[in-house]
Amino acid sequence: FFFFFNDTATTEIYTLSLPDALPILTISTHLLLIAPMKQPAVVNFANQRHAVELREVERPQIGPEDVLLKVAAVGVCGSDLHQWTADHSWPVNYPVILGHEFGGTIAEVGPRAGGWKEGDRVVSETAAVIDPANPMSRQGLYNLDPTRKGFGYGVDGAMTEYVRVPARCLHRVPDKLAFEKACLTEPCSVAYNAVVNNAAIKPGDRVIVLGPGPIGLLCAAMARLQGAIVGVVGLERDADRFAIAKQYGCETIVGDCTEWALAGDGLGADGVIDAAGVSATLKIAMDVVRPAGWISKVGWGKDPAGFSLDPLVQKNVRLQGSFSHNWPVWERVLRLLDTGLLDVEPIVGGTWTLAEWHEAFETMHSGRIAKAVLVNKN
Repeated sequence: FFFFFNDTATTEIYTLSLPDALPILTISTHLLLIAPMKQPAVVNFANQRHAVELREVERPQIGPEDVLLKVAAVGVCGSDLHQWTADHSWPVNYPVILGHEFGGTIAEVGPRAGGWKEGDRVVSETAAVIDPANPMSRQGLYNLDPTRKGFGYGVDGAMTEYVRVPARCLHRVPDKLAFEKACLTEPCSVAYNAVVNNAAIKPGDRVIVLGPGPIGLLCAAMARLQGAIVGVVGLERDADRFAIAKQYGCETIVGDCTEWALAGDGLGADGVIDAAGVSATLKIAMDVVRPAGWISKVGWGKDPAGFSLDPLVQKNVRLQGSFSHNWPVWERVLRLLDTGLLDVEPIVGGTWTLAEWHEAFETMHSGRIAKAVLVNKN
């Protein structure tokens, strides 16, 4: 609470520089009590299955190098679902507001958040906390700073109405790009990093993508942009997501992908993108990749692998992990989205309000859609 004293016998009205008018309660002719604004938020409150609920939380206060972002749209990530079902492998600062794929308009600007103004349309990177002096940050690879904390698990995320964002995380959104699409810059950037920066695709390569989830589908789309012939591997229950893969010009494979991998010259796929959320798929990747090929692993898997990595040695295969993204990746992805070279419309299965978060989570978790987006209508 903020207290303002008035020495006169009549109550004075103060003009405050805040994003919205605050409710003011007059305690007496000498004291005004200003209540902090509340907002709804989707909160992950414990490391327990389904420990997520809609709560009323205080609207955040910003620092001098921050902006207060009015959230327009926030994508539901597979990692949000993993925290919801408590089968994730990363540390979480409970309780925490979920959501790290988001965009909106700036409502307030800190005094040292230069170059931005109220009303600017922006999206935000995920690296909410970094150490600027860390050697990785100094190279521009702050996504690999070991002290990095991201929105939605390390600090409060964007499944709410207003979120505090460091100005260094922001990117401008082109006027014609809708927020329901712009908020997916983040997963597109994950895919870009895995496929463009951490793989070695040449036009005409035969590439297998393991896992038809949102990241797998976007990786497939990105590989197609690079001229690859792409086979997306999943299960029978993935029929709806296979339909999306076909819209991106990919072939689809149910179950065993060995025959597809060998269909070129009999040696295997030129490369494999492991975008599945289980550890066991790495063995499949090693089995179907050709000698001197590559594997880009972007999917998480908390369980021990339980198999030998010797095929990597025997076939001289490069195994490359891929995590997150940085500033130049975001700028290129926004360019792809703005020009329509990368179309995210096929993966968006619908929009829901914050109050409908549970339905959105359930629908996406069922596999009936690839991506749910939460929107703020106000």
